[in-house]
Amino acid sequence: MGGWAYGALALGAISLPSFLLVAGTLPVWERVRHRPGMRATLRGVNAAVVGILLAALYDPIWTEAIQGPVDFALALSAFAMLAFWRLPPWIVVAFSAAAGAALAVAR
Repeated sequence: MGGWAYGALALGAISLPSFLLVAGTLPVWERVRHRPGMRATLRGVNAAVVGILLAALYDPIWTEAIQGPVDFALALSAFAMLAFWRLPPWIVVAFSAAAGAALAVAR
């Protein structure tokens, strides 16, 4: 068993619990989602997910990738392309990769 097989196994191991949770919750979801306690719980879970994503953005991405004003400008432009101009993510990734490679050569 090699790299691709282990990768597929890891992907399945990461994805399976969420699929099982959704499959187990769907039959009772309509009854549960209107309860005030459940709505408050879901708001708390959403806030926790935002916090975890911000923590993942800061360390290691921000601390390792943003090393100066040029890197910050590249990250800001990628954000603007996604948030304001609503470009497809694959275009933003391609642009950012090309710009990052050009910056690496220039340094």
